[in-house]
Amino acid sequence: MKKISFLFIFFIGFMNAQKLTSNETSIINQGDITTALPIYQTTDSHQHKTLLSLSTEIDPVDSNTATLVKRMKESLLSTDGGVGIAAPQVGINRKVIWVQRFDKEGNPLEYFINPVIVWRSELQNLGPEGDLSIPEFRDQFYRSKVIQLEYVDLKGQKYSEIVEGFTAVIFQHEIDHLFGILISDKKEKEKNDSYKKVDAFKRSDSTTR
Repeated sequence: MKKISFLFIFFIGFMNAQKLTSNETSIINQGDITTALPIYQTTDSHQHKTLLSLSTEIDPVDSNTATLVKRMKESLLSTDGGVGIAAPQVGINRKVIWVQRFDKEGNPLEYFINPVIVWRSELQNLGPEGDLSIPEFRDQFYRSKVIQLEYVDLKGQKYSEIVEGFTAVIFQHEIDHLFGILISDKKEKEKNDSYKKVDAFKRSDSTTR
């Protein structure tokens, strides 16, 4: 009986952890809910603090989640060439992202709820990245060439897929946002890291980085 009670309490606690706060629902539903939400900037101290905060999971079947997903898409479409956006960038520290799928025909935009990278390749690419929340900043970054991703949709259906190339870079960038990691800070950290080239046809040492 005690075990059942403990599991019940754990389940209720988990569900409550996913529940949006009144402040979050207020931000999501502010103004016309069919329009874009403002994109947070590091130049604003309050917004910068939100961007540096850790995000938590969100209830995929909550109607507010659907509204957030739709408005985030509008926010991304309002940018000049943006290819991805994460919920912290519109003021919500929850695990929701949009990514442009350059690995699919037509390069569609797709949303991902509670995304998790469960595997990354040791083989990395170096390429340029910018950020919608960091004005006039762009630099070169190392990212895994291939990742395995798990996520759910607005119905709570779970998916798993392998993504590679530039689309994998976008996923890694946006999921970094969910951990409060900005590329400006990442670049500072990388100055103290060392890298070595990995032969795609050979198994590399586990101490690549």
